[in-house]
Amino acid sequence: MNQDPHLRVCNTIARHAMIRPGDRVGLGVSGGADSMAMLRIFAELQTKLGITIFVLHFHHQLRGEDADEDERFVKSVAEQFDFPFVSGRANVAEEAKLQSRNVEDAARRLRYKFFNSAAETHGLDRIAVAHTADDQAETVLSHLLRGTGLTGLAGIYPVAGFIIRPLLESSRQELRAFLSDLRQPWREDLTNQDTSHMRARIRHQLLPLLLSDFDSAAVTRLARLAGHAREDEAFWRSLENAKFQDLATRETPTAISLGIDNLLFPMKGSSFPSLQESQTPHSAMALSRRLVRKIYSELRGTREQLTSRHVESVIELATKSQSGARINLPGISVERIFNRLLFKNGSTAADKIQQGESLEQNCTFTYTVERPERVDSASVVVTEIHRRFSLKIVDWPPSPRDTVSGRIALDFERVQWPLVLRNWLPGDSYRPQGSRSARKVKRLLLESRIPRSSRIGWPILTSQGRVIWASGYPVAAEFAANEGTKNGLIIAEETLAEEDH
Repeated sequence: MNQDPHLRVCNTIARHAMIRPGDRVGLGVSGGADSMAMLRIFAELQTKLGITIFVLHFHHQLRGEDADEDERFVKSVAEQFDFPFVSGRANVAEEAKLQSRNVEDAARRLRYKFFNSAAETHGLDRIAVAHTADDQAETVLSHLLRGTGLTGLAGIYPVAGFIIRPLLESSRQELRAFLSDLRQPWREDLTNQDTSHMRARIRHQLLPLLLSDFDSAAVTRLARLAGHAREDEAFWRSLENAKFQDLATRETPTAISLGIDNLLFPMKGSSFPSLQESQTPHSAMALSRRLVRKIYSELRGTREQLTSRHVESVIELATKSQSGARINLPGISVERIFNRLLFKNGSTAADKIQQGESLEQNCTFTYTVERPERVDSASVVVTEIHRRFSLKIVDWPPSPRDTVSGRIALDFERVQWPLVLRNWLPGDSYRPQGSRSARKVKRLLLESRIPRSSRIGWPILTSQGRVIWASGYPVAAEFAANEGTKNGLIIAEETLAEEDH
């Protein structure tokens, strides 16, 4: 890597379309060598790139006076070039303790939170951070040692949202040489020398060993490997997104379902016959695992915390369990419901049971329905299951343009008021219109493959203790509207929006 650092950065920016003329660009500057090199390179390229530069500095409150001096140093260099200086600070150690995270992770999260805030406040289009080719090599090695897959080999991305990394193809050595030629000082963070952390051991022990004893081009080769992995990852992400759109069903804003066959054989029915014919349970797993991760990220907004062990537990749920089996992922529950998997965000019924809350009590309800007037309808909101039920009197038989079926209409004169709308109970049975004999409500729900979590609060309507209707099924035959009916009673139901209850 002997190329002029300005030219290398310009090529990196152009290759990845990082910046456009007129952009307002924030530079994340810690005061260390890499970020100072970035500041000096951008200072010289500002006119050529046609951009406005802001210098951003985040104080982690971890190193006392040394950190205060870092802030003063960066501010002084920003003022030297007449760049606006924007600083932020947070107690990283306290945040790490509150969130049960390690300090490095908490620092990164708070730093990027500051970048987001600065971008919004100052109208920044891009924020540049000073990751180098050496950082890329260290990241790839770190991921390898932790047992990564292809996604981890992709390492650090040159562009991630509005974050750009213009030094990602520049070596730490050449940047330090560049600063030395300019006689530009920088600040050293002594905590980076602490080899109790794996990343520091890779930087100070493993990578120098690879460079000295194995391959002097190790950094370049590892960075190139990351580039190839990103290209492959882009293809897989495209396929993953397409298959997610084709195969997954968004049940609610917090729930997504996927057929087990679609999970295990996602290329079935593909427009590429060779892919479909060559697919085996083993070869399909690459895309299957990605679908699991995609669904998780759709519900959680991130793939963090989801490990390969979690993904394998979902595959086992699909291949080895029976309907009703359920597992927990970080913040997500996955339940097998016959031939589908249901992924749900947040707490579930089973979670509530574990916390001592009775599911049956939570879904138990009884509402009295008074006889409606001829021109009105009776309306009942059942908050326990977030639904509204409306009972309306209509002329019978209905006019030809009406599509009302006798299977969902009661004979108004036959029912005895008041009616009771409640959740079904064991032993409830009735003879639905069109059936020859009485059927237990439980059996109807099982045959319809209604999940247990929904069965518990399933609504029914009774008249003097007799079931005359169950949601989703025909009305009771002996109460159904027929050719002798003068007034029909129609039951309608709707799911309430969150703000309606």
